[in-house]
Amino acid sequence: MSESKIVLEAKGITKQFPGVLANDNVNFDLRKGEIHALLGENGAGKSTLMNLLYGLHNPDKGEISVGGKTATILSPKDSIALGIGMVHQHFMLIPVFTVAENVMLGDETVKNGSLDRATVAARITEISKQYGLDVDPNALVGPLPVGIQQRVEIVKTLYRNAEIVILDEPTAVLTPQEADDLFRIMRDLTARGVSIIFITHKLKEVLAIADRITVMRAGRVINTVIPSETDSAQLANMMVGRQVILTVDKKDHEAEEEILKVEGISVRDQRDLETVHNVSFTVRGGEVLGIAGVQGNGQTELSEALTGLRSPTTGKVTIDGKDLTGKSPRIITEAGLGHIPEDRQRHGLVLSYSVADNMALCDYYHAPFSSRGVIQPKALDENSRRLISAFDVRTPSPFVNAGKLSGGNQQKVIVARELSRNVKLVIANQPTRGLDVGSIEYIHGEIIKMRGRGVAVLLISAELDEIMALSDRIAVMYRGQIVAIVDAKKTTREQLGLWMAGAQVQAA
Repeated sequence: MSESKIVLEAKGITKQFPGVLANDNVNFDLRKGEIHALLGENGAGKSTLMNLLYGLHNPDKGEISVGGKTATILSPKDSIALGIGMVHQHFMLIPVFTVAENVMLGDETVKNGSLDRATVAARITEISKQYGLDVDPNALVGPLPVGIQQRVEIVKTLYRNAEIVILDEPTAVLTPQEADDLFRIMRDLTARGVSIIFITHKLKEVLAIADRITVMRAGRVINTVIPSETDSAQLANMMVGRQVILTVDKKDHEAEEEILKVEGISVRDQRDLETVHNVSFTVRGGEVLGIAGVQGNGQTELSEALTGLRSPTTGKVTIDGKDLTGKSPRIITEAGLGHIPEDRQRHGLVLSYSVADNMALCDYYHAPFSSRGVIQPKALDENSRRLISAFDVRTPSPFVNAGKLSGGNQQKVIVARELSRNVKLVIANQPTRGLDVGSIEYIHGEIIKMRGRGVAVLLISAELDEIMALSDRIAVMYRGQIVAIVDAKKTTREQLGLWMAGAQVQAA
């Protein structure tokens, strides 16, 4: 990489929140036309630094320069005026607005006194075609799958012609094919002089796409390296401060009796369109069945139907012999379900509740958390402190609102709650989304432990590496149907990719 000019520089940035020193004298710079990756554990300070650059927070100390000039960034409006755009890990979209309305928000196009939706929609369609993003400008955002909402965020940034783009975990919900498309987009952007800050936990990605890599730990910059001079093991060590085992230790295990049986279920989404059609499969105790597929092929609705968040229109769902078709989440949970939902903030947590309360959401009405209908704070406190320690949740206190934790630590709260209960079946939908290598190592280990205890695990993941590493069998979903179910040991990424893309090849 050539020594191009510095377009953004942060010097001596310090930011403290109550009980947390998020950024401690951080120095960071970005050069014109480069992809500078920012790595670090959850809570390492990456997102805080980016939020400071984007004006969502203001630094306690330090200086930010853009284009060689000291910049005063007090709000996102200031950063946008400086040519900085940001795609957030948790989407900044208004569900009841259309794609076009979300994209133009804050930069409205007006014609004859009214919003010029047609012009904006035409521009979105142009961007979608140019970058292969396939976004319908007239669609309501709320019902869109998570992967499509991610595309809307990317379109929103491209629409504003930002010269500096911050991508915070942009591939967290993308399939390998979609991630490859994003990388092509990123390279196209940098070829035109756009500079990109790329925040991710995926070591393979930074080694493949970044020009430089900066690693943060505990709020400080550990080192800045170039990909050709490092590898995954060294990066993981810098991130976590210890050696990390990057492969899953999964011993052969004999599957036990059938726990989950799904018979011919069909499910409709919010638009009343059938997104799951006549799906059948089983999961046995001591087995991990992975469901692979491109985002938006019915995995979300299938998961919701199995966990009580949506009722199937046809078919039958039984857990350990009990017919639970269309039952409420509480009844299904009481029957032995542990659920790690796809969207942690909408379905996994009550953000305004404390960490301690969130860790008891499934059992708060049972002893020891409740006595004669009265919540027992001491029991909640003891439970949360035990789980915080066991699952390495980075929080100043059990009494901090879950909404104030980093995304990865929010995920750890859910995983701690669900995997610590006495369950027969775990439905894990994107269980490591947005997590760092140390946390992924831990959660993969916990899933394998559940398998070893005879728990049935249904794993839904956009990460093919994760599906192949953890699964005993793999089912592939395409357009709402299971098109293949194969032994994980007897398939390849390429074969799975063909089925995911709709190739008419049936498993033996």
